[in-house]
Amino acid sequence: MTETTKTEVPDAVPTPTPAQRGLVPLPVAAARGLLLAGGIATAASAFLAWTWTAEFPGDLTINGYPGGLQWLTFTAGILTALFALASYGICGLGWLLPARNNAPLALTALGGFAVTWFTVIAISTKLGGVVNLEPGGWIAAVASLLPVLGAFALPQEHTGDGTKAALKAYIAKPDRIPATQATAPWIQRAVITVVTIIGLGVFTYGIDTEYGELFVGYLFVVVFAMWALHTAGLLDRFSALVARNRSFTLAMGFAAAIAFPFTQTDDHYANIGVNILIFGTVALGLNIVVGLAGLLDLGYVAFLGVGAYTAALVSGSEFSTISGVHLPFWASALAGAAASLVFGVLIGAPTLRLRGDYLAIVTLGFGEIFRIAVNNMDGQSGPDVTNGPNGIPSIPDLNLLGFNFGQAHDIGGFTLGRFANYYLLMVLIMAIVVLVYTRAADSRIGRSWIAIREDETAATAMGINGFRVKLIAFALGAALAGLAGTVSAHVTYSVVPTPYQFAGSTPPNSAFLLAAVVLGGMGTVAGPLLGAALLYLLPEKLVFLQEKSLLAFGIALILLMRFRPEGIIANRRRQLEFHETGQLDVPKQTTLTDEPAVTKAGA
Repeated sequence: MTETTKTEVPDAVPTPTPAQRGLVPLPVAAARGLLLAGGIATAASAFLAWTWTAEFPGDLTINGYPGGLQWLTFTAGILTALFALASYGICGLGWLLPARNNAPLALTALGGFAVTWFTVIAISTKLGGVVNLEPGGWIAAVASLLPVLGAFALPQEHTGDGTKAALKAYIAKPDRIPATQATAPWIQRAVITVVTIIGLGVFTYGIDTEYGELFVGYLFVVVFAMWALHTAGLLDRFSALVARNRSFTLAMGFAAAIAFPFTQTDDHYANIGVNILIFGTVALGLNIVVGLAGLLDLGYVAFLGVGAYTAALVSGSEFSTISGVHLPFWASALAGAAASLVFGVLIGAPTLRLRGDYLAIVTLGFGEIFRIAVNNMDGQSGPDVTNGPNGIPSIPDLNLLGFNFGQAHDIGGFTLGRFANYYLLMVLIMAIVVLVYTRAADSRIGRSWIAIREDETAATAMGINGFRVKLIAFALGAALAGLAGTVSAHVTYSVVPTPYQFAGSTPPNSAFLLAAVVLGGMGTVAGPLLGAALLYLLPEKLVFLQEKSLLAFGIALILLMRFRPEGIIANRRRQLEFHETGQLDVPKQTTLTDEPAVTKAGA
């Protein structure tokens, strides 16, 4: 009996054979050296003055201290240098490249190049020519080009993720124990904690960006960095950690959400945060209908409007047509959720026997009917219920147990303004919604939704009552949207018909809600929340583009759907649907004697 020999996998990226070539004709050693030197030079160039005048935002005129967009160039340069060192197999950095491929090096180099050249072009455009660049700007432009040349001189894996290369490494060394099993539980939780803190810092930096150019540079760095982490296989490893510590990860996520308003000194950013949570809660409710049950709903924003109008009518507004009614918040929240649930049943009962495009057309019609109806209930064109186009203004702030949400409060030395108070309330409501969503998705009814989504005919043949299951999904999703609408009414002080339409320039509307679910990842919890955050932040931060903002926004969506059709945070089943074949190299099959299998051609 022969002894099995174990194949070792080097910590560094394997040296390519002569047959393997990069896009740039350079020796591999020179390419890696250029990549490392270029990353260091890019980071160092951020400490030079890039322009002579402070008219360009961020004050890039100081030598020895980066400012504004220079910090992003510095970050991109450091990431490039770290991945370059990892490719050499430097002790302690091997974990950066578990997939043992060169794609992360190219992506981090492209991120530094993109943010640096964007800054140089923005300075030249805004200040009136390249003459406004100091020597530091030219040095930065050249320095950021060097790692790109070095990266593209290395052979690249032509794959969309790190799974293919990671599988090759694992096959080469089958005795390697997966990191998620070999690592102690407390270390796994420490890693999740650190990643959560970094994620909170990155999100806070993005939401706090003071001008449009800085936000665009932030997007360049974040997108290319996340892409690099994905191709390196790090996101796959972190996903495995999350799967083994799901409850702890969820708790850390909510802890980070609670900590967000304490990092803000301007209540305006807390206002953005609370609106993102409202938008995300509604998107999560739509995810039940679209992501789990597979029902295309194009009028979902109407349920948000039903909840908002119900809360406005019973919360004591002097303009409410129901005079003298002032319910406490818990009662108005339940009333809004119940009203939306009733409307969901009333609309779903006669229409859910339809499928596909026909159902989409009917739900689109319902959304438009709701907006037109509340616009006409002004006492002239119809009954006096909603005050027509004027809506219901002067909705009072909430007061729970003596805590007035409309006033600033000092907590532990931090001052929380009005919007920060509502933000924390929405975090609590979001926790309830996530709990309802996860429990429903993991239940018997949730499995029925998935069966209906995959094949309604087959599910019905197996004994599932398709109509009842879809009606429950429709009603539950509508109730969650109505619950978010009750908070939205108090945050905005008024409710008017204008936002509740199919499409518009700003969220929430049905098109943006559907895009948030598809963009973030259907059938997941974090996907719609991330999609809602992106879709709310992008129009908010791209205002400087004026009429071109929607064009840039549309191009970004097209690119993302082209390269990541399953969504940013993909459900495993949907990921397999989009990448059924050609994604992994299947090892050559052998017989039990370890001899090549005999094919028919050679028999």
